[in-house]
Amino acid sequence: MEKIYDLIIIGGGPGGLSAGIYAGRAQMDVLIIEKGEPGGQIATTSEVVNYPGIKEISGSDLGHKMKSQAYDFGVSFTKGEVIDVDFSQEIKIVKTDEGEFKSLSVIIGTGATPRKLGFSGEREFTGRGVAYCATCDGQFFTGLEVFVIGAGYSAAEEAIFLTKFARKVTIIAREPQFTCAKSIGEKVLNNPKIEVHFNSEILEARGNEKLESARFINNSTGEIWEYNGKNGEAFGIFVFIGYEPQSKLFREKIKLDGQGYILTDENLETSAKDVYAVGDIRPKKLRQVVTAVSDGALAATVLEKIIEEKRERLGIEKKEKEIHNISKEVEEKNIRNFLDEDIKGQLIEIFKKFKNPVEIVSILDPYKEISQDIKKLLTELEELSDKIKVSIFNFGENFQLEEKIKMDEYPTIAFLDKDGEYSGIKFTGLPSGHELNSFIISLYNVAGPGQGVNEEILKEIESIKKPVKLKIAVSLSCSLCPEVVVGAQRIASLNKNIDAEMIEIFAFPGIREKYKIMSVPALILNDKEISFGKKNMDEIIKFIKDKI
Repeated sequence: MEKIYDLIIIGGGPGGLSAGIYAGRAQMDVLIIEKGEPGGQIATTSEVVNYPGIKEISGSDLGHKMKSQAYDFGVSFTKGEVIDVDFSQEIKIVKTDEGEFKSLSVIIGTGATPRKLGFSGEREFTGRGVAYCATCDGQFFTGLEVFVIGAGYSAAEEAIFLTKFARKVTIIAREPQFTCAKSIGEKVLNNPKIEVHFNSEILEARGNEKLESARFINNSTGEIWEYNGKNGEAFGIFVFIGYEPQSKLFREKIKLDGQGYILTDENLETSAKDVYAVGDIRPKKLRQVVTAVSDGALAATVLEKIIEEKRERLGIEKKEKEIHNISKEVEEKNIRNFLDEDIKGQLIEIFKKFKNPVEIVSILDPYKEISQDIKKLLTELEELSDKIKVSIFNFGENFQLEEKIKMDEYPTIAFLDKDGEYSGIKFTGLPSGHELNSFIISLYNVAGPGQGVNEEILKEIESIKKPVKLKIAVSLSCSLCPEVVVGAQRIASLNKNIDAEMIEIFAFPGIREKYKIMSVPALILNDKEISFGKKNMDEIIKFIKDKI
């Protein structure tokens, strides 16, 4: 019988996860479709200090804790990008690049993405000094000067975070004062490493391969001034000027306001019956985790009674809900503690779905600390499933294998398929932090059945006949990176001409210097062409075809 969920939640941000927690606890059958990291945009925030009951936590940790809590209430998760929806009938249809799902109701929590400002040089120097995520890229500017563009909460908070790395932070604010809470503004003004220019705007960023100078204007006096990197050193420009709602997919399906936000009633229902919207995708005065969580709780609570009545009216029998008995299985496996218990339990569930065995091979330098961490992680993963075999060698011990996986001189992890053939997927560095997610998904893609790919994209992938070597430079704190890694490595798993390698850029500064990388994710094609920023599979394929 065809599976019909009680509720599908599009988006794994705080609003969607909160809705999942409340709906799961109410015994509803829930599927959350995630595109990126748990927590959505909050995952890029280094420090959350205003969430009630939690004194201080990183955005990434908060997102993962929310996901774990939803999972414990029986909520199901799938990774994928929603490509179309049909809200016109009683049974809602959500089409993704992983397949089609049906439900009695939908909650949209797709959030928003950082806005671009549009100043001269912004596009040209994105990834070469212009950035939009302090958590992802702040470390690149250790000991250097940076400019932060914006006057709101994000600009103030991220400016403070950047002082951990930068020698000096200069805020360029168009407004005459900060537009965030007064306490945050005062904290910025009292920081000795931060200088603030109110009533000011950026005009232009200039340079050759990296930022060399920038021009600014005081919009009260008309005075124009210029900053030049001292002694030719690099500097950074971080743009925090608000967000753009991710509602393009829904334009012809439900009512939006003039700015693209989804309109809802007081119960958060949209113009489509039994379709709700939560979090930053809605017009609201305060865009914070706490308001998104409130939205999710309200929408799920309202839907609880509606769904019960709808099932009865349509005569749709509810199947018994799957309960995730994580702790028992973890205890039975007698697992070590490199991975925390929640992650281990979720991995056990994922590994049960593997169709074929897969071998993880690793070539390591025994004298480097990172090699010991890699060995420990792989050993623990092997203990979780009899479908996973781990083989570890030191440099020079297996020249045939090193040749097979086309490795460089850095500690490398590669996946071999059920026939012992190299899959085209490898990781240079420790796949922890955000990249543990992409590591597991790529493992699933090699073991099968793998993530679904529609016929059109599959034909595009198969049409690439020339050898392609992709390197994806990432940092483990970057929440934007896994989508590029997963997309590139899925392409590699489907085309033997393509090799896709994740590189932990801060573990190997020589690679960073070679390609002059000052932002992640950075996608490097055949050691020549480079492109920065988040990309889905379509965009990666286009980049490859445009350049080869």
